[in-house]
Amino acid sequence: MPASKTLLLCSCDKTQSFDPEALQLAADAEHVVVVDQLCGGDMQIAAEHLGGMNEVLIACGQQAPLFERLSEEIEAEFQQVAPLSTIDIRDRAGWSSADANPRCLHAKQAALVAAAQLPSPMVPVKNIESNGICCIVGPTEQAVRMAELVQDELGVTCVVNDAGPIQLPSAGYDVARGQLTSAYGALGNFKLEFARLQTLNPAGRGAPGFGEMKATARSECDVFIDLRGGEPAFPSHQKRNGYFWADPAKSGELERIAVTARERVGEFEKTVFFKLETSLCAHSRASKPGCTRCLDVCPTEAIFSAGDHIQIDSDICAGCGSCAAVCPTSAVTMNETPFEALVQAMDVMARVYREHASESPRLVFHTLNEGAEAIARLARYGNGLADDLIPLALEHVDRVGHAEIMAALGAGYAEVLILPDNDTDREAVASEVTLAQAMLSGAHHAPGRVRVVTVDELSNPGDNAGRVSDPVLLVGGRRDITRVTVSAMVEEIEAPIPLPTGAPYGAIEIDSDKCTLCLACVSLCPTGALGDHPDRPEVQFTENACVQCGICESTCPETAITLKPQLDLSKDALSARPLHGEDPFECVRCGTPFGVASTINRIVEKLENQHWMYDNSDKVELIKMCDDCRVKAQFHGDSAPMAGRERPRVRTSDDYLDN
Repeated sequence: MPASKTLLLCSCDKTQSFDPEALQLAADAEHVVVVDQLCGGDMQIAAEHLGGMNEVLIACGQQAPLFERLSEEIEAEFQQVAPLSTIDIRDRAGWSSADANPRCLHAKQAALVAAAQLPSPMVPVKNIESNGICCIVGPTEQAVRMAELVQDELGVTCVVNDAGPIQLPSAGYDVARGQLTSAYGALGNFKLEFARLQTLNPAGRGAPGFGEMKATARSECDVFIDLRGGEPAFPSHQKRNGYFWADPAKSGELERIAVTARERVGEFEKTVFFKLETSLCAHSRASKPGCTRCLDVCPTEAIFSAGDHIQIDSDICAGCGSCAAVCPTSAVTMNETPFEALVQAMDVMARVYREHASESPRLVFHTLNEGAEAIARLARYGNGLADDLIPLALEHVDRVGHAEIMAALGAGYAEVLILPDNDTDREAVASEVTLAQAMLSGAHHAPGRVRVVTVDELSNPGDNAGRVSDPVLLVGGRRDITRVTVSAMVEEIEAPIPLPTGAPYGAIEIDSDKCTLCLACVSLCPTGALGDHPDRPEVQFTENACVQCGICESTCPETAITLKPQLDLSKDALSARPLHGEDPFECVRCGTPFGVASTINRIVEKLENQHWMYDNSDKVELIKMCDDCRVKAQFHGDSAPMAGRERPRVRTSDDYLDN
């Protein structure tokens, strides 16, 4: 039997208002208590409830650490404490402009509380062990200084890249000279390669000298500190765990890095952010290139080709989710923020908001850290979020693809906004936003309903005109929900909606003059979008299954296939239709159909009297025969090329006795 719940609401010194009954219903709470200063004069109320048996939900995000410490103190004193959870509704739905509609604010508060009650997905983790082996690469002065800062906690090797003097060899760290040529890996498993490496000889009197130079050398370490001052060794280096790059333009970089690097010793739990189903991957077939969308967008280069499918290095993966956002087959999905969980949260918030406000809300995706902090500053020092704008926090906004956007519109949101932290994130979502806008334009809706925004735009009221009047049933995968949502927006299905190049929806076109119906494209299609006819040479196509991976295009030996990105909302896209077909050629002897008539005729035309092997009609007839008849013709008959003399009669015992 689930424990009862008590909801504690704080007006934050009477600066925000509530609808307690609505929030109690959204939280499924047995009791609701409203106070004015839960972190101050009313803290005893929080302590009393934490000492009880009911689960406690405190609607305060700013002072969450305070209430967690209070809970720990109560547990230490009384050996028991009520389960505690907190949620911020003040910054996101309490503090807004002076002319905000209280009804909308209360509806948004209820929506946020209701979504917080949804179960969190279980996320697998893996253990990473770091023994503290550290490699510092950079100029002598900075490298030695860094080594002095971290040598107490880490086992340090400095690889200097200049001719700076080593004043006195230290027993606390090793020194070598060389140039870094390549780096791979993450915390606990870095692999470095160097050129012209020389190790320092600490023995002897006078200035220390370096030993014999090695043309190439390899090294492994757990922590990698890069002080070279040029380009980082890794793209999106901030997301590479265990790698520290010193920005030469900032002061105090060495001290800042040393504080964090010293802590990278021991056993750590790393989230396995993704789930990969290689059987669904459309990366390649039979060494023919196909989909590379995840490879193109991965900011950390954690994804690499492994033949017919891709692989992801879980040590390097930072969990941005950009691969899952663009994967057309759902071969890559996220464990931390799965698509189904996002859809459920968006659906619940939109439904609860409509029930209380009787109008459609808007949605803004933002990050848990910088985005949430920007919203908090906007609430405290500005006008706060617009009263109809519901925020949804993610670890990374890269996780937002066109399917998430269309699911939000299908849930009934009037607009979908994305708040990136920086230009890199803005570029990461640009193509998916463009794709969603193309779908809106094709459905005769304003493409501005989906856009990337800045913090300053979050206070602006929205225009709810032209929205999807009724939410759709959000059931199925990414492609299913996208198709259902766009179909609901279209009053009348006319022609397929044209989409940008690279979109994961579309048709293929076959040049009938070039196609020989070899069916190589059919045999390699990874999604089953291409098929053949059981009774005649024919290529059939199911458009709804096509992800525009391009394997068919790269496979076709006649270059007869062209991709056509579009979204066909008609029922015809759900079933197979013929793209190109011909009548089969019938064997001139037995009449069995085989091959393609145009192909056989073309071969005959090219070889008859044009090649010494086909200089008479009998030999040309072999081309027009099925396999069985061709074999028989080659072994029987006076002019058969493989015919032998008549086989002798088999002799029996009677033959020998008669003689």
